[in-house]
Amino acid sequence: MRLVDLRSDTVTMPTAAMREAMYRAEVGDDVYGEDPTVNRLEELGARMTGKEASLFVASGTMGNQLAILAHTQRGDEILCEAESHIFFYEVGGLAVLAGVQAKTLAGHRGILTPEVVQPAIRPQDIHQPRSSLICLENTHNRAGGKCYPIETLAGIYTLAQAHTIPVHMDGARIFNAAARQQVAVEKLTAYADSVMFCLSKGLGAPVGSLLAGSRDFVETCRRYRKMLGGGMRQAGIIAAAGIVALSTMVERLEQDHAHARMLADAVANMGIGFDASDVETNIVVIDTMQSGKTAAELSACFAGQGIKISQFGNHKIRMVTHYGITRDDIQYTIDTMARIIKG
Repeated sequence: MRLVDLRSDTVTMPTAAMREAMYRAEVGDDVYGEDPTVNRLEELGARMTGKEASLFVASGTMGNQLAILAHTQRGDEILCEAESHIFFYEVGGLAVLAGVQAKTLAGHRGILTPEVVQPAIRPQDIHQPRSSLICLENTHNRAGGKCYPIETLAGIYTLAQAHTIPVHMDGARIFNAAARQQVAVEKLTAYADSVMFCLSKGLGAPVGSLLAGSRDFVETCRRYRKMLGGGMRQAGIIAAAGIVALSTMVERLEQDHAHARMLADAVANMGIGFDASDVETNIVVIDTMQSGKTAAELSACFAGQGIKISQFGNHKIRMVTHYGITRDDIQYTIDTMARIIKG
């Protein structure tokens, strides 16, 4: 049976160039700062995001949690979108690790605006927690890969500066946002004090993320990384794949976007109330209500045809295009879904 795995862009396999780079990687002890390949990756990540420094971490979740630890104090409050990854998918880490609470804000298709953020900032009052961090997710996963317009990022950052509140960007898929908007990543990360991005999603590396910001911020995060068991010693073996990812896999993201648009356009013509304009990058989230099937039922039907998808609740499914998914795979998925919808 044909296998098409659209569950996530985390299922990509490393390229031949990545495997070769990993095999030949020059390594040292990264906890001592002596792994030359990790050092090169961190320098490259900092340069591409326009930041002073960056830190190689095991995962995007670790990077986000390190940022929260570095930016806040226990008892503080962070502001984030109601369905953001930091709040929804990180196992309550912001409460357990940093000891902060979240004020969740409803964004429009996952995107916050200065008008939404401004009234959520706490006044200086000993009875209330301190608003100490604004977190933005770009692209927004649960909203279907939506991108922040640059003017919105600039407006929120200006507001944050006026209140002396740092901004952290969960940029797990920030390179997808940059590809969609046809700008360099640093044009987007300029409006955040810190940014995390994943090497292991659309960029195709097997593991790892980078957390970037000022030198002082990164050194603070480095200490917290050690505290959380994230000192990976001869990590150059996996960092080597990250260098290849940043050097060779960025420009091909538009191919993933084209495949997602192809899928979206076809689904929009199936009569289930889907709006193709909702799809901006490589994530397609479909409400199944008008199909007459639940997300679980659709998922089972797809699985029977060798197609793996994700369920987003009772009546939403998610499909993510990525390296390794071909145009033929998308056409097969479209044909399969059309048969399922017709019953």
